[in-house]
Amino acid sequence: MKKPATMPVSKSHLSNKSSFKQAVRNSLTMAYRGILKIRRTPEQLFDVTFQPIIFTLMFTYIFGGAIAGNVENYLPIIIPGILVQTVITGSVVTGTQLREDMDKGVFDRFKSLPIARIAPLAGALLADTIRYTIATVLTFSMGFVLGYRPEGGIGSVVIAGLLVIACAWAISWIFAFFGVIARTASSVQGISMLILFPLTFLSNAFVPADTMPNWLQWFVKINPISHLVTAVRDLANSGTVGWDLIITLIGAAVIVAIFAPITVRAYMRKA
Repeated sequence: MKKPATMPVSKSHLSNKSSFKQAVRNSLTMAYRGILKIRRTPEQLFDVTFQPIIFTLMFTYIFGGAIAGNVENYLPIIIPGILVQTVITGSVVTGTQLREDMDKGVFDRFKSLPIARIAPLAGALLADTIRYTIATVLTFSMGFVLGYRPEGGIGSVVIAGLLVIACAWAISWIFAFFGVIARTASSVQGISMLILFPLTFLSNAFVPADTMPNWLQWFVKINPISHLVTAVRDLANSGTVGWDLIITLIGAAVIVAIFAPITVRAYMRKA
């Protein structure tokens, strides 16, 4: 009897599948390298550890009475705002560290290794989610110490934290692009702060938009940071989901769709 015919497997298909697995494996290895760097140089975490603590104490006790009447009423407003501000500004580190590694020749050494060329970039972006997670946990913990009790429940708080982490990861693609094309790490940080400071402070993160002048309210209401802060407040404080969450997710997806390809293209040219 003749053996049943088998469909030939394309060598290119197997090669592509193997290359993808190798890229994922190498990226996870590079992410682990990033975690080891954090463990050996813990001062890299100063911005996501001390900043939420200092900012929460400072804003709560300086503005709490003036804006909400007392600290207890201000905590549901300020904790989501501090969380978004801390985690989003922490995404700048992705671009600065990427530029520093490229300047020090670290990525040149990676070229000589039998690894996927995209792995160092993907690994750096994955490792930074650890920083965002630390900032998220510390901010909510600091709020709890001060008396913040989110009425949305633990499940909604976790979802709110994951939302902020996902948005910070999406925004980190923008700063990764700056890190690839900029000449120095300081220029990456300077450009990034010029973008983030107006977005974070001209938002509803710290004060309600209706307390601002009419000419400023229009910008605050269309500011993407304001939509993210409102989405986090809705989830944490009441466990509800509104249009702000949908707008935020769409915005994050658009950022990744635009900046991931151009960042990878720019990186591959230099890698």
